[in-house]
Amino acid sequence: MIRWWIYALQLAELLVSSLVHVLYGLYIFSTAVAGDLSQALTDRFFKPNANIEVKSEDPSGTNVDDLPPIVLVHGIFGFGKGKLGGFSYFAGAEKKDERVLVPDLGSLTSIYDRARELFYYLKGGQVDYGEEHSKAYGHSQFGRIYDQGNYPQWDEDHPIHFVGHSAGAQVVRVLQQMLADKKFKGYEDTSENWVLSITSLSGAFNGTTRTYFDGMQPDDGKTMKPLSLLQLCRVGVIIYDWLDISWLKDYYNFGFDHFNMSRKKLGAWGLVDCLLGNAGPFATGDWILTDLTIQGSMGMNSHLQTFPNTFYFNYATKRTTKILGVTVPSGILGIHPLLFIRVLQMSQWRHPPDVPPPYKGYRDEDWQENDGALNTISMTHPRLPIEHPSRLVVNDSDCLPLQPGIWYYKIVEADHILFIVNRERAGVQFDLIYDSIFERCRKHVFRKTPQTLPNQAP
Repeated sequence: MIRWWIYALQLAELLVSSLVHVLYGLYIFSTAVAGDLSQALTDRFFKPNANIEVKSEDPSGTNVDDLPPIVLVHGIFGFGKGKLGGFSYFAGAEKKDERVLVPDLGSLTSIYDRARELFYYLKGGQVDYGEEHSKAYGHSQFGRIYDQGNYPQWDEDHPIHFVGHSAGAQVVRVLQQMLADKKFKGYEDTSENWVLSITSLSGAFNGTTRTYFDGMQPDDGKTMKPLSLLQLCRVGVIIYDWLDISWLKDYYNFGFDHFNMSRKKLGAWGLVDCLLGNAGPFATGDWILTDLTIQGSMGMNSHLQTFPNTFYFNYATKRTTKILGVTVPSGILGIHPLLFIRVLQMSQWRHPPDVPPPYKGYRDEDWQENDGALNTISMTHPRLPIEHPSRLVVNDSDCLPLQPGIWYYKIVEADHILFIVNRERAGVQFDLIYDSIFERCRKHVFRKTPQTLPNQAP
């Protein structure tokens, strides 16, 4: 009888979680559409009488284009500039600096694939996922074509600042390792020094226990439970890609085009094959959730280095507190409805007793502080399977001057999506976080001489 009650509770939780996620997705989509319609009507009925462009001369003689760009890399289910109309994943933070790029990468594709896409987004050319990787995971070797790179001069003398949210931070780490290992055919001069700094907002460096609540099996971190939120997501994504409605995919794309799951190529039986788990990214494991399990992150981290000439700074978020030694959510109103159930579940996380722990010295209590999507222990710095040099920061001024090769991290009271999508929800904290990020990139991170900003006249 007790077992049936447990099954009923699990089913109820699945239904509530599914409903909340669907409603939130519809909210994002409808908000984007409403914004685009409003802009279209404004342009239609309130056109200016004349197009006047005023160019101001910079007294210092410094061109904005001479500044190293700051590249904002979105996380899971995210999107870049050009998707969802004029909607901004980073809630307009890109407008805070003169030289910011916001690439659109696969929202559910693997961290490896996204790192490859990010390289060609910047340098230009056709995305090459690599022959060996493509054969191993059953997708096309080549993907999207960028006729013009967004920063084609990128090299060691023209390095870049990267800011990654959630899984976007790990994407940048993988890209930097690829640059160091010269993994891009035709670019034999790449090096880790092409990356000047990496800043993470709730960065997914060591995996998350949320993947197991969402449906990944904790024993291997690769397969999915038969009835789970991720199974529903898998079915929805396969059907979305199979239908291949061009205007809809132009508006939002999960990023699996290189798997060729369109109805035009697969047909009806191909759809059945994918739904049964015999083909596609979910069958081969070449998607982002396998990379976000503790096991997947440890496997990835075993090949990733911290480099001595790169600056690292992380904002680790949490929405939990301890009461009488028990970890619980820190309030109700401050946590987004999309995340509250997961904050509660993750704060009570217990590793299955019949499954070996993922690493030596594992303790449940280390993984209970969380922000509703990631465990706080995962966001501070890379620590599994080998701990990288790190330093806790309380006040930003305490870590100046910054030293390269050290993962500075700051603990922030926030849930996982406080600093994206909805600027008003974060209030003044939004400006404080992004202002400090851009100021650090422009004034405190440099290898040779401090850069002259366009608004700084001699």
